[in-house]
Amino acid sequence: MALNILKLCVGAESVEDLLNWQQTHPSPFAGGERRHVTRMWPKREAEIVAGGSLYWVIKGSILCRQLILRLERVEGADGILRCGLIMDPEVIRTEAVLRRPFQGWRYLDPADSPPDLGRARAFDDVLPAALALALAEIGLR
Repeated sequence: MALNILKLCVGAESVEDLLNWQQTHPSPFAGGERRHVTRMWPKREAEIVAGGSLYWVIKGSILCRQLILRLERVEGADGILRCGLIMDPEVIRTEAVLRRPFQGWRYLDPADSPPDLGRARAFDDVLPAALALALAEIGLR
């Protein structure tokens, strides 16, 4: 069964910011895949590359995801090996789910992952944070 990764999308105010950044920074791969480099290598690599996604937390809410295709070793300028998460270029919007800030990344079980928005709802406005929090507290998303 696939396992997901949860990561803060630092510097982005919206999904559009993430999309804009990815469009203005060329992919190093011929197929347009995106790479996000992180310090720690996941111990559960096989589960992640078996269909897992990177779920992005933007401004305190999970808002979208990208399918993880593979992991690759990336050596930094300092000589330290890091993990490159190689992702499908398509950004898939999800239902908004509040998340508190954290450092690094976390595993995200598929059962706890928010569902994708239908293509017709891909450009819906995000709920105001206070309203989303109130709905989450009573068990509604």
